[in-house]
Amino acid sequence: MPGADSNSRFEGEDCHTDSMRDHLGPDQDLMMEQILANINSTPIGQVLKRIAALPEVRKEKVLDLRRKITEGQYDLNERLDVAVDKVLEQLTM
Repeated sequence: MPGADSNSRFEGEDCHTDSMRDHLGPDQDLMMEQILANINSTPIGQVLKRIAALPEVRKEKVLDLRRKITEGQYDLNERLDVAVDKVLEQLTM
């Protein structure tokens, strides 16, 4: 539409995160504090802790692998099986 601003339809509406923060009551805030305090003792908390400890992504290696896959120089299926096995092994330790 000519002259229409793509952001104009959101004027006057609260941002989703702001509205969520405004609706949290004292009980819900206390519940969130308890969840965060006990997160390391839950299975999902332990998985998140391991994920956070993973090394940074090496962009050069990713780009090299993309090139090899595109050129057909990389057997993705075989290597994917090995990678998934390693990830599952690490998560179940």
